[in-house]
Amino acid sequence: MQEPKRKPVVYLISDSIGETAEFVVKAVASQFNSGHVDIKRTPFVTDPDTIMDVVEEAAQANGMIAYTLVLPELRRVIREESKKRDLITVDVMGPMMDAFGQLLGIDPHLEPGLVRRMDEEYFRRVAAIEFAVKYDDGKDPRGLLLADVVLIGVSRTSKTPLSMYLAHKRLKGANLPLVPEVEPPEELFWVPPNKVIGLTISPQQLNEIRQERLKALGLHAQANYANMERILEELEYAEAIMRKVGCPIFDVTNKAVEEVANKILQVIREEQHDG
Repeated sequence: MQEPKRKPVVYLISDSIGETAEFVVKAVASQFNSGHVDIKRTPFVTDPDTIMDVVEEAAQANGMIAYTLVLPELRRVIREESKKRDLITVDVMGPMMDAFGQLLGIDPHLEPGLVRRMDEEYFRRVAAIEFAVKYDDGKDPRGLLLADVVLIGVSRTSKTPLSMYLAHKRLKGANLPLVPEVEPPEELFWVPPNKVIGLTISPQQLNEIRQERLKALGLHAQANYANMERILEELEYAEAIMRKVGCPIFDVTNKAVEEVANKILQVIREEQHDG
């Protein structure tokens, strides 16, 4: 009776998770013998000693090594040690990095884990944008306690655009309109004051903005929403709430969203650093 053939063993060595090498190995293995292969992954390799151990194990198992390492010295160790033991090795990333270097005329960063960090930043940004949408305009006061920053102010002080801009900087922002007839939710006063930003604006500019808003909606420009007496009442009320919270107050008069957002980022990041 013929003895069943042993499945080939492929040792993966990576300075990151090793998913790239595993994907490539499985894709290639699927073209041979229905893809039956044993994969032994060694992730987050940063030293030659670990490589030596894997090379020795692979030699004893008569396997092969596939690796995704960006540091030239570690790739050199694999090549030299594998050659001594007559091991088959495949450098999954090296040739592509060399090709990119020739194409772009620059050297690679040679920083392990960059792809993973890029993925993490992308998903954090998406999560922050979803958060900003979910907790926009005081929809759910519970979001105030979950936010990285809470923006408060009267209507048309750029709370929503600022929340979205900050979300693209991976900061989860909630915003809350302040209206004299509506008592702020108690959650606002549970948030640490250094996480709350008050937004104010000159009455004249707010009046102009609101009149334009009413025109865009096809409403009468003299509505109470754009009435100067009403505006002054709202701004005075909002300022009283901000003083009660004890938060910093930013004047958005004649300022671009980017300018205000960068100041907010500076304040929040300083607080995070100090904390």
